[in-house]
Amino acid sequence: MTDNRMSGFAFFIGMTGTIITMALHPTSQDITGSANAGHMMQLNVAVHSLALVCMPILFLGALGLTAAASDLIAPGLFHHMVANLGMVDAWRAVLAMNGHINQAFATIFVVASSAAIVLWSAAILRSAGFSRLLGIYGCIIGPLTVIAVISGHIRLNVHGFGLVVLVQAIWFISAGVLLWKDDQPAAQLTSA
Repeated sequence: MTDNRMSGFAFFIGMTGTIITMALHPTSQDITGSANAGHMMQLNVAVHSLALVCMPILFLGALGLTAAASDLIAPGLFHHMVANLGMVDAWRAVLAMNGHINQAFATIFVVASSAAIVLWSAAILRSAGFSRLLGIYGCIIGPLTVIAVISGHIRLNVHGFGLVVLVQAIWFISAGVLLWKDDQPAAQLTSA
């Protein structure tokens, strides 16, 4: 099976699981107002567990998609460029386009991951059970990162993207440590 087929399969499996999650997801009314509240709570935990399993599968699909359309294209282009030295100007234009595509994917990643951090941080600030400092940090770095990238203050070259990864890694690793230390059952951590 090719890498593209594996990525496509990962998208298919991940989204099928996500659709199943949403199709079976109980509402708050199902959990609190039903005679089968215990069963509904188990179903709630099951569908959220399925959603969590689907996230890395979808990530693997997306990784294949972005890898296929960004820096993994360049080595093949260089190979053809060396084989056809008479077309150097044309190959340079193709390489420049590849760079623009790569920058577009990097910008989409930065905006989407920053938006996710802001949304999770806002949820953290609304709840009482997680670190307010982490919520504040996320609500600050998310918008600042997007503004810095969109305004051109941070270029998404190796160093600029590395800075974004470092700033976001502080949030994700801190959240991971807090989740690791939290001894609440999963059902209490999920919301309906």
